[in-house]
Amino acid sequence: MIEKGSGVVVNFSSGWGRSVDAEVAPYCAAKWAIEGLTRALAQELPKGMAAVPLNPGIIDTDMLRSTFGGSSRSYPRPSSGAKKRFLFFLGWDRRIMGKR
Repeated sequence: MIEKGSGVVVNFSSGWGRSVDAEVAPYCAAKWAIEGLTRALAQELPKGMAAVPLNPGIIDTDMLRSTFGGSSRSYPRPSSGAKKRFLFFLGWDRRIMGKR
């Protein structure tokens, strides 16, 4: 990407990377680290490149069930809409960098 002078580094984060909740402290700490690392990286990248921490939203996972209980079922499963999200990410470089 550096040789090309264009690209987007996407690091998966979480809402818990910007807030906290009981019983998920290690997860929150790891996601806070992702947020900080990504923001620092963004400042170091050359012009034409970007780094973004991505929060995909609340997803029904085993970890969510351990804190939300049965209400976690109201959120989408990880595989739900995965193809649509992936296709969206493929176009990020052009959209973020303003290229056509």
